[in-house]
Amino acid sequence: MRVTEEEEERLRIAGRMLNERLKLFRDQFGIDDKQDLLAMVALEVAADSLHTVKSEESEKSILADKLAHLDQLLTSLQVD
Repeated sequence: MRVTEEEEERLRIAGRMLNERLKLFRDQFGIDDKQDLLAMVALEVAADSLHTVKSEESEKSILADKLAHLDQLLTSLQVD
């Protein structure tokens, strides 16, 4: 696998996080099957990703509403 230096660092961090989650699930649930552990971690990561996307969409919507409101206020204050 060939990656840039930036990608390498990101992948190393992701690998450490993956190993930490695997260890946590193994200790928490007493599961030794690596395939089961990987599936559990994959499901958790996917759920977290969906949550992040929805949160970002919500924040963007709120920001757009606030900007529209500010635009209306500024438009009403314009002097000809």
